[in-house]
Amino acid sequence: MGLGYTHTDAISEPIRMPASLSPPLPLFLSLLLAMLLSSAVAADFPPVDQLPARPEFPDPLVMLDGTRVTTKEQWESKRKPELKALFQHYMYGRLPPAPTRQTYSELFRDEKALGGKATLSEVRITFEQPSLSHPIHVLFAVPNNVTKPPVFVGMNFCGNHTLLDDPRIHLPEVWCRNTCPGVVNERATDKGRGGQQDLWNIDLIIDRGYALACFYSGDVDPDTPDMNDGIGPAFYQPGQSTAASDDAGTIMLWAWGFHRVVDYVERGAGGAVDPNRIAVVGHSRNGKTALLAGAFDERIAVTIPLQSGCGGAAPSRTTDTRAESVRQINTSFPHWFDGNFKRFQDPLPSPSDANGKTVAPRREIINQFSQNTNRLPFDQHCLIALCAPRPVLLPNAEEDLWANPNGQLEMLKLATPVYRLLGSPGLADGATPAINKLIDSPLGYFLRPGKHAMTRPDWEIFLTYCDQHLKAATSGRPDKAATSGRPDKAATGGRGK
Repeated sequence: MGLGYTHTDAISEPIRMPASLSPPLPLFLSLLLAMLLSSAVAADFPPVDQLPARPEFPDPLVMLDGTRVTTKEQWESKRKPELKALFQHYMYGRLPPAPTRQTYSELFRDEKALGGKATLSEVRITFEQPSLSHPIHVLFAVPNNVTKPPVFVGMNFCGNHTLLDDPRIHLPEVWCRNTCPGVVNERATDKGRGGQQDLWNIDLIIDRGYALACFYSGDVDPDTPDMNDGIGPAFYQPGQSTAASDDAGTIMLWAWGFHRVVDYVERGAGGAVDPNRIAVVGHSRNGKTALLAGAFDERIAVTIPLQSGCGGAAPSRTTDTRAESVRQINTSFPHWFDGNFKRFQDPLPSPSDANGKTVAPRREIINQFSQNTNRLPFDQHCLIALCAPRPVLLPNAEEDLWANPNGQLEMLKLATPVYRLLGSPGLADGATPAINKLIDSPLGYFLRPGKHAMTRPDWEIFLTYCDQHLKAATSGRPDKAATSGRPDKAATGGRGK
């Protein structure tokens, strides 16, 4: 497909067969069905203060009603849907439905990029049903010497233009963080071009035989407390003007963005890459999003959340005072999660001074889960388990204690029983972390020296891990679906989200 091509993609939700064979539902029917299913499930969930307190980590193989899951069929038909519903209701909010119609428009194409090693292009994804005012721009780099290579899908902090110093790359027109390279008054400028090349290392990715499809988080939802400046309101019910308690928070909206880029890789990229070998990657808050995206989309073969911390791969139940807590993350970033995760308690009584005189009234806002994480009916090992049996790598840094690297390793251990139920070894028995030692089992772990950052050595590890679990697989479905690549759809009941 040449410069300026436009391709329209009609899809239905959930995706279960090629678009050409599955006529899209009318938008209002898709939205109505999603709302009805969500309401039916949510009606069965108790209010936060009625959830039982359990200081121990919940067993991912025990249903909310106490039923133990002992077969793959029970996991696929009962526990996995229940966990998805629980995470949506109590933490991240409801995943919006996929658009029934979206268009891909190529903005430029350079078949001799990076010294002739790669084809570089950028594609604008426009959403027509529903009509969204926020198109997603995807920077797409594909090695020229590899037929249908595997592909990383990633979300960046500051705009596609920061990945390479190239004047053709789209400059975001939406909000950008002032700390991003070249940003002035929350708007991107040309001075930021190439400002984060050392984070994404496209040259290394291409040299190792992988492609990259990368998009800017602000195209989906700007990282601000204002929930009306992104795509969220497009999925409100008629007459709704603010987010409901179980509407998607920003992290879930970003995960929806990951899924739309996966749509493009699968349906709009013209066979340039292998859609059966997709890895998602993200750092910090983007790592939280990558993990959530992988848990809710089985088209994603490998999930790599780097230093994702609280709300990502680290446990909500923690006594480690060096690690970020649920209360701290909800105080700093309340928009990342849904209303149920940060419901407020009643006002405290007005305090009195030393003489018993009532002083100015105050309201202390306390998140119910921030104070009562023991009431969560899941923890983050359950989110990792939703990826089973697909590989997940948790990379961390020795000095990044805020991200709780020890707690993340514990989450891998606790997710392993689900992997083994599905025929994968999960985390290798006796796996002992050591600095710069990659644990490359299907549930993988890596700890490097240093602090909170995405670096070239991190990418070296991502690539080495994917050489084992993704690149080694033949084009199409991998031979050993239980431990490498994406699982057989017949065994997992389709690939709906």
